[in-house]
Amino acid sequence: MKFGGTSVANVERIRAVAQIVKREADAGRGVAVVVSAMAGETNRLVELCREIGQPAPALDARDLEYDAIVATGEQVTSGLLALTMQQMGYRARSWQGWQIPLKTDAAHGKARIREIPEDAIGEAIDSGEIAVVSGFQGVSPAQRIATLGRGGSDTSAVALAAAIGAATCDIYTDVDGVYTTDPRIMKQARRIPKISFEEMLEMASVGAKVLQTRSVELAMAYKTPLRVLSSFDPPDAPGPGTLICDEDDIVEQNIVSAVTPAMDEATISLLAVPDEPGRAAKIFTVLADANVNIDMIVQSPSREAGHANISFTMSEADIDRAVSVLKEQQKTIGFSALQEDRDVAKISVIGVGMKSHAGVASVMFKTLADRGINIQNISTSEIKISVLIESEYAELAVRALHQAYELDKPAGGKEAS
Repeated sequence: MKFGGTSVANVERIRAVAQIVKREADAGRGVAVVVSAMAGETNRLVELCREIGQPAPALDARDLEYDAIVATGEQVTSGLLALTMQQMGYRARSWQGWQIPLKTDAAHGKARIREIPEDAIGEAIDSGEIAVVSGFQGVSPAQRIATLGRGGSDTSAVALAAAIGAATCDIYTDVDGVYTTDPRIMKQARRIPKISFEEMLEMASVGAKVLQTRSVELAMAYKTPLRVLSSFDPPDAPGPGTLICDEDDIVEQNIVSAVTPAMDEATISLLAVPDEPGRAAKIFTVLADANVNIDMIVQSPSREAGHANISFTMSEADIDRAVSVLKEQQKTIGFSALQEDRDVAKISVIGVGMKSHAGVASVMFKTLADRGINIQNISTSEIKISVLIESEYAELAVRALHQAYELDKPAGGKEAS
């Protein structure tokens, strides 16, 4: 069971979470609980680092103290929940990442999990103890606290579930499942009863905030079923949520399952790059070394003979770092100018049904064209089409596409349970 920041936002919410954990323990199930920091706490800790003079986005392997500071939020929550369970008469204890140990690489701030020996925590759970684990953190090869990046508690939970062989991993949040789009944009958005790992992975990668991308990758790799549930439902009457599982376990689906907006996109264009082998490699090696994750890439002819323009998108949170490292390497790369645009949004349509049905792209492009929305970039996968548009048209695009693909109607024409 994993509980996000809004689920443990204060002592009252922690007591409510304890009632949900109690329900599972009373049913005779072995329980491991992974918790995030209280809502807003990580931001507060990051701001403290900034006041001292540590710029949070510019992390590298030297930022050991930054990780030590921002990991404390989860430690407070795990201790409070364990204490609450003890006062309710249950055997419970808190576990920090280094105590399990959850072993990571040395990429502080964005560490990846390498190994979780399940012996100690597995034995504790088998003995009837409720293990309350601090999410978001592990221990590096140098035996220092290493954090997994924002949303890393999801990854902690899925990795732990896989390590101990849990039957399911339940992700409790402030929404009652995965929806066909953001309900704040489209009131007719519908909760999806079941969705495949592949679809959820695409949704997470293009901007859906329900689950962190790496957590879905892990769940798919280890075939660990995930359930997204609301911690705000009454403990004695939980909602059905959304099950994330193998495609083969889903009987009926729409061709398109979801329209996912990503409002925090940004784009960089490098103008007049010499059009010769190795130039693109230099650009994206520089960005990779700076831990900037790139999404869409478009190369087009430049007005200057023998040169090309290269545009690419990334999270807006990474653009300052990207601009900085690219300008430092301008002479090496050889571009003449750099342009940036933060007023863009990425809209994606996702569905495994796209594998076997034609016309999904034509519906998308015609729908946007009919509303006068210009497309700047396009990227595709087997089950996804993403377009980059001006941010001012993002909500209009989401509503139009949701209607065009009839996502307000349940799959198979039956009411969702």
